[in-house]
Amino acid sequence: MLRSAFRRVSLNPLSGHRNMSQSSLAGKVAIVTASTDGIGLAAAQALGKRGAKVMVSSRRQANVDKAVALLQSQNIQVTGTTCNVGKKEDRDKLVQMTLDHYGGIDILVNNAAVNPFFGNTLDTTEEVWDKILSINVKSSFLMTQLVVPHMSKRGSGNVVFVSSIGGYQPMQGLGPYSVSKTALLGLTRALAPELAHNNIKVNCVAPGVIQTRFSSALWQNEDIMNEFKKQLSIKRIGQPEEIGGVIAFLCTDEASYITGETITVTGGIAARL
Repeated sequence: MLRSAFRRVSLNPLSGHRNMSQSSLAGKVAIVTASTDGIGLAAAQALGKRGAKVMVSSRRQANVDKAVALLQSQNIQVTGTTCNVGKKEDRDKLVQMTLDHYGGIDILVNNAAVNPFFGNTLDTTEEVWDKILSINVKSSFLMTQLVVPHMSKRGSGNVVFVSSIGGYQPMQGLGPYSVSKTALLGLTRALAPELAHNNIKVNCVAPGVIQTRFSSALWQNEDIMNEFKKQLSIKRIGQPEEIGGVIAFLCTDEASYITGETITVTGGIAARL
């Protein structure tokens, strides 16, 4: 009797809910920070290919122009602007331009990050700490704070933070950067229950070593990569598209019951706090 009752319930657990086979983001509007190369660009591509209208940004106009041209050539609806997320006026401009072009905001991917230091953590200056925490953590929060009212107006939204495997296991020479990425894991979990009341999901992606310009000091160093490969189940470096696809998935209806989570995309490197 219990089995038959369970069968009746489980045949259509989302009856009257959205169609779970629909992963399209058609009609959605996405902002991706630091999105003219690497993981940010891959995220913009993945979102755009699923139908989202995308606003890309970078600190340099030439990089914005290049990324917009590339994405337009792939039939993605895209526009872009310069933005240093550490500056309030730039954050305000990014959000306002998105509203002016597309009329709303549904998705925010907080990808912008800096790492001005490599060495022993105790050798880090106060200025380095200020810059890393300001860009990697505080600016990600402030961007989220800025877009949440606009997501609420639309009735739903998705925020994705881009952390790192270093957030779980600090990488040698990258102590302060790794600590900032740990903070994003906590920020994800702090915001998720608060924003669930607005039907806004908050999740995080923690990439391993991905072949981007930002991480080139790691993957171009044969000794470092040989050590990493000992921890990898998939014995190769990751590609930006493999992160972009996960970010886009978290913004689709297929991930409608996921919030407050960090998905590690590391090729099998163990990750836990």
